[in-house]
Amino acid sequence: MTEEGADTTESEDEPHSDWGAAAPKSSDSYDAPTPSTPTNGDHTMPNHNAEAKVTELGLDLSANPPMANYVPAVRAGNLVFLSGHGPFQDGKLIRGKLGADLDVDAGREAARAVVVQLLASLRAELGTLDGVSRIVKLLCMVNCTPDFGDHPAVANGASDLLVEIFGEAGRHARSAVGMQALPAGMAVEIEMIVEVE
Repeated sequence: MTEEGADTTESEDEPHSDWGAAAPKSSDSYDAPTPSTPTNGDHTMPNHNAEAKVTELGLDLSANPPMANYVPAVRAGNLVFLSGHGPFQDGKLIRGKLGADLDVDAGREAARAVVVQLLASLRAELGTLDGVSRIVKLLCMVNCTPDFGDHPAVANGASDLLVEIFGEAGRHARSAVGMQALPAGMAVEIEMIVEVE
């Protein structure tokens, strides 16, 4: 039933009423904005200063062998998928549970140590870190108590180091989640996806 006097005729130039506001009737009536700066998805140029930055920071990229029957990294096209790595410091695995044995600062340092291991495996796969175009995604798993809620703060230890090394190309998508337990009691485990040239 329609209101009295209402015009129910649809014009061919007007969209269906379910679409909301009328669209422009010609290409001349709307000028799409042209971005003047790159968007987040445009950081695809290789960072040829990554190796120099690693040296400047004094990072030891000596990779530890896998803990089971898998490989540390697999390349598929221009993407490298890195297996979950744990935090090693002076050759020893950093163990503990956030919210019980470790505080947020210790967790952040553990996450940073994981990135060192990830970069060691990435360099072993590529030969150099200077061919990295973009850090795409991290999955950060935190060994923690049920009531622990600072997973993002722990994961920042990893994210901050990647940005420090790769600059804007080091900014990435990320998930940070809590786990009841991790292999060998490690404090943090991280997976990483990287775009390369």
